[in-house]
Amino acid sequence: MNYILKNENAIYYECGYSCDNALYIKLGAEAFFLTDSRYKIEAEQRVVGAEVIIERDLYKTANRILKKSKVKRLNYDSKEWSIFAFEKLTDKLKIKLKPKPDFSHKKRIIKSFEEIETLTIASQLGAEAFDFFADMIRRDGFNRDEYSLTYMAKTALSGYGKYELSFDPIVAVNANASKPHAMPTANILQKKDLLLVDAGLKYKRYCSDRTRTVYANKNFSFDIEQKFKSKKIQKAYDTVLKAHDNAIEKARTGMKAKEVDALTRDIIDKAGFGKYFVHSTGHGVGLDIHEMPYISSKSNTVIEDGMVYTIEPGIYIPDEFGIRIEDMVAMIDGRAVKI
Repeated sequence: MNYILKNENAIYYECGYSCDNALYIKLGAEAFFLTDSRYKIEAEQRVVGAEVIIERDLYKTANRILKKSKVKRLNYDSKEWSIFAFEKLTDKLKIKLKPKPDFSHKKRIIKSFEEIETLTIASQLGAEAFDFFADMIRRDGFNRDEYSLTYMAKTALSGYGKYELSFDPIVAVNANASKPHAMPTANILQKKDLLLVDAGLKYKRYCSDRTRTVYANKNFSFDIEQKFKSKKIQKAYDTVLKAHDNAIEKARTGMKAKEVDALTRDIIDKAGFGKYFVHSTGHGVGLDIHEMPYISSKSNTVIEDGMVYTIEPGIYIPDEFGIRIEDMVAMIDGRAVKI
């Protein structure tokens, strides 16, 4: 198969190295990694299975390589390219370019044993960081606003700079947690508040993703079992936890993604909170924080062994509170295993 890649994680998957200015071209048995002189040393040391070419103008160089080749067709991911870059790449090029949206994501949907091991370590490190963050809050986090708490979360997740983050953490107090992708505000965390944290870190470039919602008393932890003073919040929390556990327990290889989604959605619907579950049940996780498969009510993707995805049901009641519980699972021997 002949193809060209521009996305960093897509390139890394192919040859074990990428940077913020690179192209990867695969032409049958030949492969080329194009970058500029800033990355020469690392590229020559770390790229596997491809010829490293150092040039200033990557698109012009790629165009020249393609003109010299005898290929008649080249696949590319149309989501990766700007009009400017694509026009420069294809200038006077007679090769037929075939758009293949999500080209690399489709290749990466089934994770290898080694990838699942790496994702498991990322998830475990993320869980340890949650524990560290809880300790930071218990010592010095109460009476701080969400801006400060988010900064603290970044410190905890990164291990003081040791790890990259999967995404900017979500740290939301009380009513702000009713926004699934809440931005930090001046809300102050006080004892006995509801606190939602959604965060993850990267290990060897592979992401983790985890969400916990807690009753933040003086001795709180991010354990999955939580007790709230409000009966309404407790009912919502218990419903989300039941939905979360049901999906992990009953997801099977061979099911469609929408059937996995129904394992959470049906429980939340029956409890009377259906209109407050406003997003999909989950998404794939790998080199990107959002990958295939997407566990949504409309997805006909067949779940297979080797897939890794999140289970993250939620209930969000505007101007009151929000609850989400999220873990990553891997499909192993026909079942979902929490990693």
